[in-house]
Amino acid sequence: MTYKDVSIIAVNGKAPRIDPSAFIAPGCRIIGDVTIGPDVSIWYNCVLRADVSRIVVGARSNIQDGSIVHCDGPMPHRPEGFPTLIGEDVLVGHMAMVHGCTLADRAFVGLKATVMNGCRIGSDAMLAAGALLTENKEIPSRELWAGAPARRVRDIDEGQAAGMQLGVQHYVLNGRMHKAAVEG
Repeated sequence: MTYKDVSIIAVNGKAPRIDPSAFIAPGCRIIGDVTIGPDVSIWYNCVLRADVSRIVVGARSNIQDGSIVHCDGPMPHRPEGFPTLIGEDVLVGHMAMVHGCTLADRAFVGLKATVMNGCRIGSDAMLAAGALLTENKEIPSRELWAGAPARRVRDIDEGQAAGMQLGVQHYVLNGRMHKAAVEG
């Protein structure tokens, strides 16, 4: 498959693996040991750089415009490094920074939020727009955290969790529409 105006680069003998159903928007840079699952959408001008560890993006997840996803390599205190593992049905808002962390299925990272090494965001949990989740913090399932540094604000109720999943469905359909337009 060819992608218009997209850089897909192998590094250290590891090339990105992209499911054919995924939408990779023009302007993206996908580098190294990156796995992108079915119906994923990587929006305009995102960078996913796995040159020192790996990045996995699970089915139906989306990385919105201008976001950066990276990882960290082995260190004396952490020989396995910090891969970035993004589950299924995850929303990552515009211009987010996601680095060496785990986003469980159905997690939400808000616009311009930052998630640092060793962090974990649980299922149906949300890091609010502009928040900073400092190293090795965990947001439990169904909690909303905000601020810099981020702190617990409240629980996520059923309606909010359902709303996040509507967002996922929207991005799957919108990704298909953009994919068709780009492939023309």
